[in-house]
Amino acid sequence: MLGPILEGDRIRLEPPKLEHLPTFARWFADPEVTRYLLRRHPPSLKQEEKWFDRMAASDKDIVWAVLLKENGELIGVISLHRISWQYRHAWIEISLGEQTKWGKGYATESVRLCTGYAFRELGFEKVLASVYGGNKASLRILEKVGYRQCGLLRRNAFFGGEWHDEWLGEILQDEWKEPS
Repeated sequence: MLGPILEGDRIRLEPPKLEHLPTFARWFADPEVTRYLLRRHPPSLKQEEKWFDRMAASDKDIVWAVLLKENGELIGVISLHRISWQYRHAWIEISLGEQTKWGKGYATESVRLCTGYAFRELGFEKVLASVYGGNKASLRILEKVGYRQCGLLRRNAFFGGEWHDEWLGEILQDEWKEPS
């Protein structure tokens, strides 16, 4: 499903739109953006449209576009995937496609908003995440928000000519602290 509008201090999460899809396709054709995403082949616009239709109809996924509040610029996409309504948890994923926006705290704010929504609005008990070895920026973001390591899958993915561990993290509802 497409997520509701969520307002942060500097960013806004809103349902993705069809007109966003060419930008998503451009991002996912950039090897620097997809370095830790295990996507090696750029999606076509038709594939992005199929993804959009699948997400809009899904009851196991919630997806948002990440936009700057000041000017509405599209800078990323964030989602809750593999939702288990029975066990009240999901996996969070984020990708900031606009490299000029990396390192400015937008991903951290997006993860905070999405995690807060999962706990406050959906009543989840836990949100999980995974990060491949070498992706220090994503690991820092998750740790800043309060995610903690709950496992490590050693040599779990092969890309860039080498094996990478996969860090598994989670945050429980009672560990969540609303930003002040």
